[in-house]
Amino acid sequence: MHRRILLAILLAVAVTGAALGIPLGITASLLVNSMASEDLKTRAQRIVKQLDKDIAEGESIDTERVGLAVPAGGYLVVHGPKGQVYREGTKPKGGTLSEESNLAGTGTVKLSVPAEPVRSRQTQVTVAVLLLAVLSVGTGMVVATVTARRLARPLRDISIRAARLGAGDFRPDISRYNMRELDMVADALDTSADALSTLVRRERQFVGDVSHQLRSRLTAIQLRLDPLTTHTDPEVAEDSVAAQEQADQLAAVLDELLAAARAAREAGAEPVDLSAVLKTIAIEWRQIFSSEGRTLRLRIGKGLIARVTPARLREVVGVLLDNARKHGAGTVTMAARSGDTDGTVVVTVADHGQGVPDALAPHIFDRGVSGAGSTGVGLALARALVEADGGRLELSVQRPATFSVFLLVPRSTDLSTVKLTRTAGSPR
Repeated sequence: MHRRILLAILLAVAVTGAALGIPLGITASLLVNSMASEDLKTRAQRIVKQLDKDIAEGESIDTERVGLAVPAGGYLVVHGPKGQVYREGTKPKGGTLSEESNLAGTGTVKLSVPAEPVRSRQTQVTVAVLLLAVLSVGTGMVVATVTARRLARPLRDISIRAARLGAGDFRPDISRYNMRELDMVADALDTSADALSTLVRRERQFVGDVSHQLRSRLTAIQLRLDPLTTHTDPEVAEDSVAAQEQADQLAAVLDELLAAARAAREAGAEPVDLSAVLKTIAIEWRQIFSSEGRTLRLRIGKGLIARVTPARLREVVGVLLDNARKHGAGTVTMAARSGDTDGTVVVTVADHGQGVPDALAPHIFDRGVSGAGSTGVGLALARALVEADGGRLELSVQRPATFSVFLLVPRSTDLSTVKLTRTAGSPR
């Protein structure tokens, strides 16, 4: 895109430079020749006027009296009324530029100058015009480069935003570019992100509700069938055992389906170096907090790796940091450490505000619940995203508000893959 924009602008500048420069160069050359001819004509007329005056007063023709009107390097030839010939100056060699006028009676005046100086001036003017055209094209190149970069950078940002949206990162992007069309695309992406996050949340809620209801009904059926398997009537007992087996098979199928659904949701989960990811997030959010006169601190333990979808992790941490920015106060601390139990790592986000009110704390993750007039969607979505990767999100401390994200440690096979990847690539 950057190259296309640059080439299009350069082509326009080059065509404009050629369309204006070539005619202007030709016009300038003709103008120099015309000015030289007009100057000779004016000088010749002045000489004729003086000589006519001398002849009218009965004086003889004296070319020295009109010598000042002859240009440097010029050559004057006067043919008098009686056939006399008078010369002033040196006859030029090579091509000449001449003007001839009539004296009173039958005489003539011919004034000539060498053509070479005129041709040199024409060449100089033409070269100057061409240089001006080249300078215009060069200036156009600079303007084209700057303009192409200014247009291409927002397009790259929007393409990256679209890719993040496809990967499940539904955070809105506050960046705008002061270009109406591009800002409209950015607004559309933010609207789509909000709609997709709502759709994903509803889908996960529906799957969870359905699985819970099915599991509950199956458990109730199994409990009712269990006593019947020992019934005194052999047929009843036999049918109950068969029904019990069918219920067990249905429970197994349900477990497999739910496991497959969880695996599909976790398809993007991979071993992630928390230090690298959280540092990248911190760089982005430090600017936002700094603009509001607040500080974001980062504390990360060494060698922490979690199995998580990177886009989901960025979304979750972004929600928590945005929550701390809107509802908290003071310095915000983002930390990562090993979990208290094996197989987990914990990412915490805490601020120094007044904390979560007692009435709100039990419902802080409920959809549509908010203590400050917001939509109440962010924390509910964040919990759903964490749970989709097998982790959990909790309000670990009410005052000051501290949210903890519990993530799973990668499996041994995943870790071996990470080591192999780092060995093959550049080491950390």
